[in-house]
Amino acid sequence: MKDFASVPPPIPMARTISAVVAITLALAIVVLGGWYFTLAFGVIVFLGQREIFQLVQAKGIFPAAKTTFVVSQLLLLVAHLSPALANAVLPLGGTFICFYLLFQPKRATIADVAASILGLFYGGYLPSYWIRLRDLGAAGTLPLQGFWPQWPLAIDTLPLGLTLTVTAFACIWAADIGAYLVGRSFGRTPLSDISPKKTVEGAVFGVIGSITVGALSSAGLGWPYPLLSGAALGALIGVSSLLGDLTESLMKRDAGVKDSGQLIPGHGGILDRADSYVFTAPIVYYFATLLLPILPG
Repeated sequence: MKDFASVPPPIPMARTISAVVAITLALAIVVLGGWYFTLAFGVIVFLGQREIFQLVQAKGIFPAAKTTFVVSQLLLLVAHLSPALANAVLPLGGTFICFYLLFQPKRATIADVAASILGLFYGGYLPSYWIRLRDLGAAGTLPLQGFWPQWPLAIDTLPLGLTLTVTAFACIWAADIGAYLVGRSFGRTPLSDISPKKTVEGAVFGVIGSITVGALSSAGLGWPYPLLSGAALGALIGVSSLLGDLTESLMKRDAGVKDSGQLIPGHGGILDRADSYVFTAPIVYYFATLLLPILPG
């Protein structure tokens, strides 16, 4: 959640254009699902992990970057092909990474091992839950298991994974945009010295925005106890997106950089835009697969 504690200047046009393009592409990929979603996420994960390793290398740490890239891409493929086996890839992949570090020519350090596992867990394993989530109730009718809705649009004909993913994205966007606008206009109370420009006012309004979107969406999707379950999911997403943002800010602050990269005009790197999504994915997935089914309809 990007918010500022002082009276803001006008929002840069590059930032606005980049956000519109990113949201449009994200929605198209989410709707298509299947291999389109999986392959797109593979690119995002690769770029995000590269930025993670650039941050740790700025601290004089040298992780097993190439090995982690390969293991993470394998994890994403397994998450799509056989979600039940995806959790097994994490310990097996971590073991393989440690094995590589033990027998490379240069002696590895504790920090090298820790950064490699961080890249695998934070940059690969947690994002894989978006693939598992989107694949719920998959109903691909296009090549590469793609899906496209028929018109006139009927909500009950859409795959469960599509509605859940769009709802989760909408909650994150509401939290991010709400925190940014309110924080930069009315924020006065610093939230954390990890990210000095974030304010309590922005964070609170961001969570409220996520709760509102979650409650409204669940009512339209016919969830059990829609306002309560939707508000609960919105609250979880709002808080987890904030924690993801602060975690990335912690890494950047420790590395002594302002942005994780310069890939997206007006926004920085992939991590600067995707940090709110990292911790959110498993929460939404288990909320949908463990909690919703046991609620009386």
